[in-house]
Amino acid sequence: MNPNPLRLTLLLGTLLMAACSGNGNNSGRGTLEFIHASQDAPAVNLLVNGVELISGVPYKGVETVSLATGNRTVTVEGIVPGGNVTVIPAAGDPAPNIAMTKNARITFIAAGDVANIAPLVLTEPPQTLEAADVRLRVIHAASTVGQVNVHITAPGDPLGAPTDTFSFGDLLTQDALVVPAGDYQIRVAPSADPANVVYDSGVIALAGGADLVVAAVVNTGAGDAPVSLLASTGSATLEFLDVDTPSNVRAIHASPDAPDVDIIANNDFADPAVEDLAYGTATPDYLTPPPGPINLKVVPANAAAPVVIDADLTVTQGDSYSVYAVGFLGDNSIQALTLIEDIRRVATEARLRLVHASPAAGPVDIYVVGAGEGADLVGVDPAFSDVTFLNDTGYVSLAPADYDVVVTQTDSKLPAIGPITLTLEANGIYTAAARDQAEGGVPLGLILLDDLAP
Repeated sequence: MNPNPLRLTLLLGTLLMAACSGNGNNSGRGTLEFIHASQDAPAVNLLVNGVELISGVPYKGVETVSLATGNRTVTVEGIVPGGNVTVIPAAGDPAPNIAMTKNARITFIAAGDVANIAPLVLTEPPQTLEAADVRLRVIHAASTVGQVNVHITAPGDPLGAPTDTFSFGDLLTQDALVVPAGDYQIRVAPSADPANVVYDSGVIALAGGADLVVAAVVNTGAGDAPVSLLASTGSATLEFLDVDTPSNVRAIHASPDAPDVDIIANNDFADPAVEDLAYGTATPDYLTPPPGPINLKVVPANAAAPVVIDADLTVTQGDSYSVYAVGFLGDNSIQALTLIEDIRRVATEARLRLVHASPAAGPVDIYVVGAGEGADLVGVDPAFSDVTFLNDTGYVSLAPADYDVVVTQTDSKLPAIGPITLTLEANGIYTAAARDQAEGGVPLGLILLDDLAP
């Protein structure tokens, strides 16, 4: 196992600055900390007594707000296409109530899949913490993961007996766990298979004086680990991924006049990362390189030369990337276009991304209209205007439905692509890249990816 030292010094510093700023000395007030831990929910708004105080919190987002003492109702709205919907409380239920006291820290966690989202609430009265100690409150907020054993040990120690066993919604211990500052390793194993470690934090350095809420949440990014850990002081947050979490990288051949290609990672010509990638196609699965710098070379299939693309990039642990070979080989404009992908699926929406990878098309307008409406665009405004080569729309959240997608030259109503009718479903991720015909020029076509892939 490679060590993965992660420092909480920044967290502690932020906590101390927050304390010195007067928040903790503000008579008659406490802190409400909100954590979005619903793995398939959209971004949400937090309302207190019917007033929106925090908006647009993404999954794994943590936000805080200072509140006067007293009883408050808390409501959570999901941001969905066409408007917002209340997700907490469930229909017919009263809004959750919190009783804020002076200097208290109340942590309100929206957890569970979106169909069963509900609050997990931790109430912490004011605490005195020694400077050499670390206080941990650990909660199981990963609804797709069953009962687990948690081992908090010195780095490299045997698992031994678990620190505790808990299930979704449970605290690791009823009382906070106070440990000396120092280096630790956190490992998680299913209670039914206690030797099978499914999450390993690697080495975590806990700085003295930190008072942490740690939420185990569902991993929706790269890697096989079922969870990651969010550690929050109430004023700053870090995420601890499994130590072996890779990055995701896929390749797309969008260079019209290039032959089938091999892709070489880090000069390993003896074992190409991708072989015989044809024009208009993508690797069927993500490659999973370790995070850090990586060199990718593109060469003709079954050959070591010429190297037509030589690209250096740095990939981040847990993130996903698409690398497009774009431009023309013949005029040496071939290059790598790298886009960061978001592979988390959202139960309330379809997510569509369109990429301009056609060197012949020039700037384009893109229309996304109701099914059957794409044949006549007179009087219709494009969803995206003047999209140029090598740019894209980003992810667009759409209500599940049938849509016509039409691509035209900018300021034209004459289709260059489409209308193409797409059925977009909730939880779906849909990506399409505009491309030239083989060897270049029109008619244009699409490279279909993710849930559009044939």
